[in-house]
Amino acid sequence: MNPPAAVLFDMDGTLVDTEVLWWEATAEVAASLGHRLGDADAPEVVGRAVEDTAAHLIRVSPPGAAMSLRATSVAAALTSLFHERVEAGAPLRPGVRRLLDELERHRVPFALVSASPRIVVDSVVSGVLAEVPFSFTLSADDTVRTKPHPDPYRAAAERFGAAPGACVAVEDSPDGSASAQAAGCPVLVVPSLLPVPASAGRVFADSLEDVDLAMLSRCVSDARRGSG
Repeated sequence: MNPPAAVLFDMDGTLVDTEVLWWEATAEVAASLGHRLGDADAPEVVGRAVEDTAAHLIRVSPPGAAMSLRATSVAAALTSLFHERVEAGAPLRPGVRRLLDELERHRVPFALVSASPRIVVDSVVSGVLAEVPFSFTLSADDTVRTKPHPDPYRAAAERFGAAPGACVAVEDSPDGSASAQAAGCPVLVVPSLLPVPASAGRVFADSLEDVDLAMLSRCVSDARRGSG
């Protein structure tokens, strides 16, 4: 079984345990606008780009509470609070070190493909992921559209000079999985805060502790058989 041409990792909730930090930052901004964040908000928060969540908070805030605010101001507040929390420490998800070491040992290249702003990506990559040899990192600032659009994963495959179908995306959220699948990548889903619906082209694992190169290789071969 041939290994994937590359492995494309989501960051928040997949490699690092930052989804809770993002939720906390969003809850703080929501409270400042007079809205109490709850389960109904989760699809507009978990795995979403900062701008999308900012627009959602303005929509759901009490009348008049956000009238004088622009989405850019709310997005800036979200980014700042999230960045502060990430700087204070963002632990790795279980199984990350072992899996990345295995890929490096077998010379399978891998990259980071995140919907977080560049300032947050750089903070994580210079912190808990400082010694990880990513081929490159992509943030929300590096493509015209970010997740759930296919642009980030298409751009990542292009940078590797590979077809998207030969690159496995590793994701934890519905929007991230949709982004990768729309780009043409087989997707390995390790859910975190939100359930991800099953569909063709998606393989599920409970934890990265259960994932190895053989499983990633099967994702590619199974996707090829399914489209053949």
